[in-house]
Amino acid sequence: MTNRIREILKGQELFQFCIATVIFLIITALLLASPKEIAAGMITIILTRDALVTDYFALAGFGAAFFNAGLVMGLGIFIIKRLKIPFTGFTMAVLFINAGFALFGKNPINVMPMLLGTWLYAKFHNAGMNRYIYTALFGSCLAPMVTELVYLLPFGFWSNLLCAISVGIFMGFVLPPLSVHTASMHMGYNLFNMGFAGGLLAFVMVCILQSFGLASSSVFIWSYGQPFWLAAGLYAYFAAAFLYGLFINHGSLKPLLVLFKHPGRAVADFVLMDGAGTTLLNMGITGCVCTTYILLIGGDLSGPVIGSILTVFGFAAFGVHVRNYLPVLLGVYLSTFLNHTLPTTPGIQMGAVFAAGLSPIAGQFGIFAGLIAGMLHAAVVMCTSSLYGGLNLYNSGFSTGLVAIVLVPALESFIKGYKIKKDNRNNR
Repeated sequence: MTNRIREILKGQELFQFCIATVIFLIITALLLASPKEIAAGMITIILTRDALVTDYFALAGFGAAFFNAGLVMGLGIFIIKRLKIPFTGFTMAVLFINAGFALFGKNPINVMPMLLGTWLYAKFHNAGMNRYIYTALFGSCLAPMVTELVYLLPFGFWSNLLCAISVGIFMGFVLPPLSVHTASMHMGYNLFNMGFAGGLLAFVMVCILQSFGLASSSVFIWSYGQPFWLAAGLYAYFAAAFLYGLFINHGSLKPLLVLFKHPGRAVADFVLMDGAGTTLLNMGITGCVCTTYILLIGGDLSGPVIGSILTVFGFAAFGVHVRNYLPVLLGVYLSTFLNHTLPTTPGIQMGAVFAAGLSPIAGQFGIFAGLIAGMLHAAVVMCTSSLYGGLNLYNSGFSTGLVAIVLVPALESFIKGYKIKKDNRNNR
C-alpha cells in the first residue's frame, strides 16, 4: 500500500506538500477568525503601509495574517504550475519566502506591479516568463514601495495610485538584470541575492524621493510573546515535513549525511542533488532548529519571526542545512555579548534566523569563518534598514550581501597566502 502511494506521488511530492501547506494556512486562519473578521483584516493589510516592520499579527489578527500567507503562496504555486515549471529546491525557497513575508509586508495586491514589470521585461527580450518567474516572485521584496507611494506622493489618491503602480512595474523591469550583476559580486555566498539587489534599488529610489522632499516615516508594529499554540503548530508542521520526507525515503536517514557535506554555495539545489525526500528531512530539521533558538532566547513568535523561520525553512531546500547554518546562527548570538544589543531585540531575532543567508561561508571556509560572518551580520543588519526606509523587505538579504562581499575576498586571500607560505616551507 505504501509503495503504491509513493508511486502515485512520484514527481509530485513537493507540489503536494506546498498545496497541503496552503490548505493548512487557510484552515488555521478559519479556526482563528470568522470569515467576516478575515475579510476586514485583509482590507486592513491591503490598505496599510507595509514598510519594515509591520507585523500582520498585531495589525490585522492571526486569522487574516495566515489567510494572507495562504493567498500569496497559492498565487505563487498557481503561476509556477501555469508555466509548467518543475518543483525544485529553488521553487521551495521562492514559495516559502513569499509565504513568510506575507506575514509582514506582502499581500496579493502589492506584489502584482513587480510581477507585471518582470513580465514586460521578458516580453521586451522575447523570452518566456518561465525564465524570469523566480526573479519576479523574489522581487516582490519591494512591494512596500507601492503602498508607500500611495500615501507619500502629494497628488490625489488615484494619481498617487497610478504613479505607485508605474514605479512598481519599473522596479520589476529593472530587477532581472540587476540581480544577475549582484550575484556575481558575492559569488554565490549570499543565498538571499534578491535582497541585496532589492536593497540597492530601494536605496536609489528613496534617495530620489528625498531629493523631492518626500521622506517616509519609520514603522514598528510588533507582537510580543510565545503563544503555546503557535509553537506547537510550528513543531507539528516541521515534524510533518520530516515524516513526509522519511516516508519518501523509505525510512532512511543516511542520505542526510550526504546532504550535510554540501557547502551550500549557490547554486545548491538539494532537490536536484539529493532528492525530494532528503530535502524535506533537512527542511523539517532546519525549521525546528530556528524555532527552538527563538524559544530558548525568550524571543517572540511574532509575524516577522515566524515569517523568517518559514523563509529559512524554504531555503533548507536551497543551500541551508544545520551543519553550515549553526555557526552563523551562533555568531549572531555571541555578538550580543560584545555589543549593546540583546538576543531578544526584534531586529536581532530576525537577523539571527536570516543569518542562514551566509551559511555557504561556514560550509566553504569552516566554523570559525561562519562565526565571524554571523557576528558581522548582526552589526550590519541593524544599520541597513534605515538606508531605504524599510522599503526593502529583504533587509537581511542586503546585509548578508554586504558581509559576503567584504568577508569572502578576505578569507580567500588569507587562505591563499597561508597555502603559499606552507608550500614555501615545505620546499625548503
